[in-house]
Order: sequence, then C-alpha cells, then structure tokens
Amino acid sequence: MEITDLQKLCENGSIRWTGHILKRLMQRGIFQASVVQAIRSGEIIEQYPDDYPYPSCLLLGTTEAREALHIVCGIGEGKVWLITAYHPDPDEWESDLKTRRVK
Repeated sequence: MEITDLQKLCENGSIRWTGHILKRLMQRGIFQASVVQAIRSGEIIEQYPDDYPYPSCLLLGTTEAREALHIVCGIGEGKVWLITAYHPDPDEWESDLKTRRVK
C-alpha cells in the first residue's frame, strides 16, 4: 500500500468512516477534516498486510493545527476504510513519532 493511493482516494471522496473511528474521534476530540488533512500530509509508518477484511497501515500525518495524528486505515472495494485515529502518546513512541518504544 502506498500513501499516494490513500491520498488519491481521499481526494476523490472515496472514504468509508467506520463506526469505530467515528466513536473514537468523538471521544478524542478529533475532527474528520483533521483526519483527511493528516492523510494528505502523511506517510505510512507501518504496514499490516494480513489484516482482515483488507490490508491496512498506520500512517503519521499532521492536522491543520500542526498536531501529529496516527491513523489506521486500509484500502478495499476502491475506498479508504478509516479504522481509528489518535494523537501518538510520547510514552509509547520515540520522538520521531514513527518508532515504537521498546518496553
């Protein structure tokens, strides 16, 4: 999966918001527009090729407010399926927000 594939689908409006991500966005005070912006500016930092029902990935992007955002999403049926989004926890991620801290 390539970031450009995700970005093109977002630009075309080919986005599926799962119930899970919508619930988490509300809990975390993250706007849907922030998720789309983070995909536009993002890069894939982990790939999950064996996820079901579609391969997925974790990407790091920035919101319009320049806040870091992690997004888990996949591509299937010609759409981006958004699974969850969160602000990375510095206790779990190195300062680059791309590398998981070893526990």
